[in-house]
Amino acid sequence: MTTDAVNLGPGPVVCVGETMAALVPDPLGPLESADRLGVAVAGAESNVALYLADHGVPARWVSAVGDDPFGRRVRERIAAGGVDVSGVRVDPDRPTGLLFKDPGEHGTRVHYRRRDSAASALGEALLDGPALHGAALLHLSGITPALSSSCRALVERALRPGRPCPVSFDVNHRPALWSDRATAADVLGTLADRADIVLVGLDEAQALWGDAVTDAPSVRALLAGPRVLVVKDGARAATAFVGADAHTVPALTVRVAEPVGAGDAFAAGFLAGLHRGLPVEPALRLGHLTAASALRVPADHGPLPPADVLAALLDADETTWREASFGCEAPADQGGRVA
Repeated sequence: MTTDAVNLGPGPVVCVGETMAALVPDPLGPLESADRLGVAVAGAESNVALYLADHGVPARWVSAVGDDPFGRRVRERIAAGGVDVSGVRVDPDRPTGLLFKDPGEHGTRVHYRRRDSAASALGEALLDGPALHGAALLHLSGITPALSSSCRALVERALRPGRPCPVSFDVNHRPALWSDRATAADVLGTLADRADIVLVGLDEAQALWGDAVTDAPSVRALLAGPRVLVVKDGARAATAFVGADAHTVPALTVRVAEPVGAGDAFAAGFLAGLHRGLPVEPALRLGHLTAASALRVPADHGPLPPADVLAALLDADETTWREASFGCEAPADQGGRVA
């Protein structure tokens, strides 16, 4: 089974959403003990764009940043990764959003300062501009509709029938951005069911939709609308439903430096596979391989495995795939698999 049900043209993948300046303890450790903070960039959609560019897929990030040093750094860093940032607006009145990473023994907490940020003022007018011209795919996440009423209107319009290109939607549930779980469950479920391609973690689906979700097929029963639905089951596997057919690829073994950003990397790898016209199972493998790149480094974005390693594992037999493992490119503080 190929992914012909989603016809991607040769144009760029356009990723729309907020990216913030990220302040990260250097060296990595609890925020309250840090003497120094490094400045990185962090945004689900721009992470996807950066990994797409790494895979040679033309990628365009569309957003807004403040007219401030953080905004300039965000744009420069993403452009340096080979992503088209010509659709990023500089807002003279609103600031660039900030986040603070707080790594700890039981994972990384993230503290946000994004209220009234430049990106929170994005709206439907963006869809009428040149940024989406010639797009093969529009990529959105569930973070954007939680930022403001105008951002929610943008996503709702992007998912209307008759849209000019397919839309992928990563559920990306961030509980801190929503007033309550019921609202998040209703809004994200409705939006996801309208998209062409949807990615969701089994754990976040369970958190959102409760007892109705027990496994990947039960997520498909809830989200019957997407032509392609990918359910990521943490350290175990990812399953893609193409129509009624299910394709499952086990996760890779990875020594984890820091888990943040792995979901975005998986999405980029899978979408890169679709853009190349790969069958669905190799596209899932490319998702796992790209996620390994994020898991092996403390930052959200890490280098892909060498091209010959990628090619060999995409073509490997099932036994070789299951036995593959990846070490860590920085001191690890926890073990795990591709999320």
